[in-house]
Amino acid sequence: MTATPSPFTLRIPDAQIEDLRERLSRTRFPDQAPGPAWAYGTDVDYMRGLVEYWQTSFNWRAAEARLNAFPQYKVPIRGIELHYLHMPGKGPSPMPLLLSHGWPGSVFEFLDLIPRLADPAQFGAVPADAFTVIAPSLPGYGLSFRPGQERFSIEAIADCFAELMTSVLGYSRFGAQGGDWGGFVTSRLGFAHRAKLFGIHLNLLAVRRDPSMLTNPTPEEQRFLEELKIWLKEETGYQWIQGTRPQTLAFALTDSPAGLAAWIVEKFRVWSDCGGDVESVFTEDKLLDNIALYWFTGAIGSSFWPYYARMHGPWPIPDGGTIDVPAGYCQFPKEILRPPRSLASRTYRDIRRWSEMPRGGHFAAMEQPDALASEIREFFRPLRPSPGF
Repeated sequence: MTATPSPFTLRIPDAQIEDLRERLSRTRFPDQAPGPAWAYGTDVDYMRGLVEYWQTSFNWRAAEARLNAFPQYKVPIRGIELHYLHMPGKGPSPMPLLLSHGWPGSVFEFLDLIPRLADPAQFGAVPADAFTVIAPSLPGYGLSFRPGQERFSIEAIADCFAELMTSVLGYSRFGAQGGDWGGFVTSRLGFAHRAKLFGIHLNLLAVRRDPSMLTNPTPEEQRFLEELKIWLKEETGYQWIQGTRPQTLAFALTDSPAGLAAWIVEKFRVWSDCGGDVESVFTEDKLLDNIALYWFTGAIGSSFWPYYARMHGPWPIPDGGTIDVPAGYCQFPKEILRPPRSLASRTYRDIRRWSEMPRGGHFAAMEQPDALASEIREFFRPLRPSPGF
């Protein structure tokens, strides 16, 4: 029997908020290593300021209100309580669109993007481009986590989301969009559930990160290989520990809010188009909305699981497998990796739209919500079903 969703409103008990403030007041900071700020990881002086703001000025109730302004639900599915936002579209025939976030993000990433998709007329676009937006918290992330629950791989997340969209919500077909792990989930949906999809749109491609995959590279392919070489050497340490010893790291980040914030904020700085100044793109409140959700839900350890599953299992798109549904991609200039179209087309066999954006990075929904929303609308417009679908 199909499970029935229940409306959900987030309300963290006052005692947990006070406990967080007390812990922050006792933060024990490391010394600053010699050399430039941020050269070896999160800068100590920056963290002193962020921790002070978190303890004395950050308003979690305002963050809750921002999230609770969207219709939210929980539904029992595949052994967990899956949390999701479900925003009806305002237009003549809104297309159902699944949004999938990644790590170290959450549904807070989408709070500026969702209104632009659900009510395009409010932002100067045409009502016919409206989407009904479904944005789940990935299993094991945020409000889709409770202690002791089963851990999900990318493949299992994609199956869970397909069941949510079709069996639970009753959409026979839908569109899907994602970046980071959400890009992998969306790509896996395109591979394993193609009959359920109108198309997929991505701002991160699920292309293998293997330098040997390109021989006699073109200049564009050589550029990617150079990016990949730096990425593999300098930027993948977090993947190795999250993918091999996630439980050990979970002790530190579940016990120390400052440690949790330092682990997450460094990624928002390095992976965004901020020129080294993370708060030129993200306010302290937006950074802490996301970090505090990880803290209050205790979900940081379980959020590592896709890394462990990836390192100890097959690539989500099997060797020789292709994604044959219509695909769109927008490449932001400060994305962590930017595979060339020649490489992407080996996996994504029906690329309908490939856009290179002037600004933005890994957290596109937060950094450039107008640009991303416009790209999503443009890609899906010719794939929309007839009115009355």
